Amino acid sequence: MHPPVRLGVRIAVLLALAVLPALTGALDQPFLLDLALRIMILATAAVSLNLILGYGGMISFGHAAYIGIGAYAVGIPAYYGEYSGYVQLPLAIGAGALFALVTGYICLRTKGVYFIMITLAFAQMAYFAFVSIEEYGGDDGLVIEQRSEFTGIIDMESTHQFYYVVLVFLVGALYLVSRIVNARFGMAVQGAKDNDQRMQSLGFDTFRYRLACYVIAGAMAAAAGWLMGNYNYFFSPEMMGWTHSGELIFMVVLGGAGSLFGPLYGAIVLIILEEQLSSATVYWPLILGAILIAVVLFARGGLEGMLAKLERRK
Repeated sequence: MHPPVRLGVRIAVLLALAVLPALTGALDQPFLLDLALRIMILATAAVSLNLILGYGGMISFGHAAYIGIGAYAVGIPAYYGEYSGYVQLPLAIGAGALFALVTGYICLRTKGVYFIMITLAFAQMAYFAFVSIEEYGGDDGLVIEQRSEFTGIIDMESTHQFYYVVLVFLVGALYLVSRIVNARFGMAVQGAKDNDQRMQSLGFDTFRYRLACYVIAGAMAAAAGWLMGNYNYFFSPEMMGWTHSGELIFMVVLGGAGSLFGPLYGAIVLIILEEQLSSATVYWPLILGAILIAVVLFARGGLEGMLAKLERRK
């Protein structure tokens, strides 16, 4: 009996990511390691977005704001000489969760296009708030000299050690989402997506379930922002731009919204396509747009959906 196609692909992708540092060292291709780091960080953010978009039906166009908040939780303490990861990481997660709680309490009282627009509005408010703070560089951003410190445990300045920290965060995000969506809490959120009124008639306070889910997703995205800040050594309000939120949505849809590994597949394909197409033509955004349209029209369920169809044919 052949093993399920999707399971095989998932194992292959995770194994490839696990052994990549050794391969890049043997092949003398450090660029591939840098590319993989970017993929995994953005995939972690996309996994958090998939929790509310794919499973919860909450189409947020401001998810990149949490990445910026998490990144500035590294940059602002570092500006004052505080590099401890024991301070920066909890600060990033807490700030992301608090921003999600406050904005989500308002956003989740709307639906459809109104929800989309109000999440975009809050993200733009955060963007312009950081632009206006000249103390932290304003539009020019901040630069730090070193990554977060975890003295005696992890050397974040080591590219290989930092790589495996990012990989652990990605796997942790996948595991957390898997546990959430298969628990009673996750079932209630998915039920509210399908029929909110019916879930309320059954006694579920769907607003609280959706708000809790929104806060969890915001905290996860802020953790990805903490990783991104350490990866770049640079922070600017541009990280919160609505175009970056659009890229995260692209990853989720391309890989397969509402599927566990879909955001990871989407991040891998999108970033590799960006790298290849941007070096070949200045019109690469048009090509990416055409690919997304094709996926929506002809490949419902994204890459994960295509793998599922292939699995059924075996």
